[in-house]
Amino acid sequence: MIHHHKVTKEDVNVRLDKLLARLEPSYARNQIQQWIKKGYVLINDQQEKANYKCRLDDIVTWSIPEEKPLIIVPEAIPLDIVYEDDYVAIINKPQGMLIHPTEQEQTNTLVNALLYRYNTLSTLSGEERPGIVHRLDKDTSGIVVIAKDNTTHAHLQKQFQEQKVTRIYEAIVEKIIEDNEGIIQAPIGRHPTQRYKRTVLLDGRESETRFTVLERFQKYTHVQCELITGRTHQIRVHFNYMNHPLVGDSLYNDNPKQIAQGQALFARELHLVHPYTNELMEFKVQQPTHFTKLLKKVATMS
Repeated sequence: MIHHHKVTKEDVNVRLDKLLARLEPSYARNQIQQWIKKGYVLINDQQEKANYKCRLDDIVTWSIPEEKPLIIVPEAIPLDIVYEDDYVAIINKPQGMLIHPTEQEQTNTLVNALLYRYNTLSTLSGEERPGIVHRLDKDTSGIVVIAKDNTTHAHLQKQFQEQKVTRIYEAIVEKIIEDNEGIIQAPIGRHPTQRYKRTVLLDGRESETRFTVLERFQKYTHVQCELITGRTHQIRVHFNYMNHPLVGDSLYNDNPKQIAQGQALFARELHLVHPYTNELMEFKVQQPTHFTKLLKKVATMS
């Protein structure tokens, strides 16, 4: 079915993807951007980019592509389980593992492993993300919490939303950070031209990262980071904004002489309140081997 919309005065200068998001509120904006990129949306019978500014009397036509649901196959992938009970599981995710399947990668994800191990998982994040309350990037290793039922999920989700969950990371960044500690408060939004990236924007979402310097080297700094908010790529974006991009970050670090593959970042600690016992639970994992080796490497570089 083809839909039509004639641009009115109130639509003038509105981005095409924002207009479609308003006209099709049940779809995510990044999904709409994919429609535009693939030619499912036209302006006056011409394909335009997502950031096209609408003009008076433009005719917008679009069709909603039929979605093919992902078929997620349970896989016997070993999991590093830090803790589990009838309600939650705390997993130490390795570097290189996606949290959930995508159109491009549908196997070897954490969700594939979870479906093999557990009979029941929460569904509040959708059928393609069973049990997933929060995410880590593919190349960020460390602690994630999994919900085994929807009541648990909702309780944990509320803790994240109210900033009651403590999340502590370690990272290695480029150059020397002079201050021993600090707070980065800079709003983050989707990059205007590169859809996979986030960036600091005046009209972005409020974002806050606190950091403490653990060790300084000749050209690098080892830092501890605490997420106060939890935006996509937050630590990576904030340190890049401060001109201290993470070592090995292929998306935000444009240094051509990278000394690592994948951003030097891992989720070390997670503190939360158990949804049923109301007990404050604190979990911590050791530095992954790749991170420890990288620290030794930067220590010897001059």
